[in-house]
Amino acid sequence: MSSDSSWARALVQISPYTFSAIGIAVSIGVSVLGAAWGIFITGSSLIGAAIKAPRITSKNLISVIFCEAVAIYGVIVAIILQTKLESVPSAQMYDAESLRAGYAIFASGLIVGFANLVLVCVGIIGSSCALSDAQNSSLFVKILVIEIFGSALGLFGVIVGIIMSAQATWPAKA
Repeated sequence: MSSDSSWARALVQISPYTFSAIGIAVSIGVSVLGAAWGIFITGSSLIGAAIKAPRITSKNLISVIFCEAVAIYGVIVAIILQTKLESVPSAQMYDAESLRAGYAIFASGLIVGFANLVLVCVGIIGSSCALSDAQNSSLFVKILVIEIFGSALGLFGVIVGIIMSAQATWPAKA
């Protein structure tokens, strides 16, 4: 196999702006997918458990809010990544610095998006919180603490994504 048909050569020929756009789209899209999945799990359990104990409905909405925060993490990082884009002359489009900036934004978007997709665990914990609270109201705060620790994983993803995006420096215009 010649080096002209290798994957490495193909990746170098794709515009860094394409990688940046895909990273930004993954950051927001997959984060919203994780939030929607978590809200679906929490909401369906909350509605079902509220039949037995209607008192749990209002205080268990905090679980839905935690799931919604996951989507907001993706939106915030997508805005940060969007501000990292700069125009470069077409002669410098495929310079090493341009490629590194595009890959950094792409990697940052992937990290944040998939870290927030994993946060469907917040929805699962929220579901457990609603069902447990319907049975025994003293368990609500205990499970809520676990849910807070689960949502902290999203903040770790955001922090790593911001650190990765700091590597996105485009070449200076000539």
